[in-house]
Amino acid sequence: MKYRNNYAGRKILDLVVQNILFLYFKCLTFMAYWLVKSEPSAYSWEQFQKEGQTFWNGVRNYAARNHLKAMKKGDEVFFYHSNVGLEIVGIAKVVKEAYQDPTTDEEAWVVVDLKPVKKLKTPVSLQQIKGEKRLKDMALLRLSRLSVQPVTDEEWKVVMDMSGTK
Repeated sequence: MKYRNNYAGRKILDLVVQNILFLYFKCLTFMAYWLVKSEPSAYSWEQFQKEGQTFWNGVRNYAARNHLKAMKKGDEVFFYHSNVGLEIVGIAKVVKEAYQDPTTDEEAWVVVDLKPVKKLKTPVSLQQIKGEKRLKDMALLRLSRLSVQPVTDEEWKVVMDMSGTK
């Protein structure tokens, strides 16, 4: 009598395990998008491509730091030239998640390792972004001083279309 519900119990357990596995693999394949800013005179896209990889250091804003901590290996990142140029010029990829910033002893600050993926076919200027209604809520416009920002899936697609990059 105690084994009567064994079949039903196994079915429920199988469904629970399937859902857990589904969510686990969904989390593994989830990719976020970001934007990082750099002044071309300090660190340009061309220098980044030449070096082939860098750790993104010097972030001393808590909100930007939290975005660095949220980056996962494989996430894609727009590279934005600030102050001069004012345009998104390339795409990078996170190759190492957040770790202690080696340029400071303060434990509060972190870096991520980024690798250039490709230059945009056509850079997308701040003026173009401001003129695109679908990008009106983009962090680049709302939080203009923040050096590391999230980018939504929709914003990523719109900017990629504007750049003519596949």
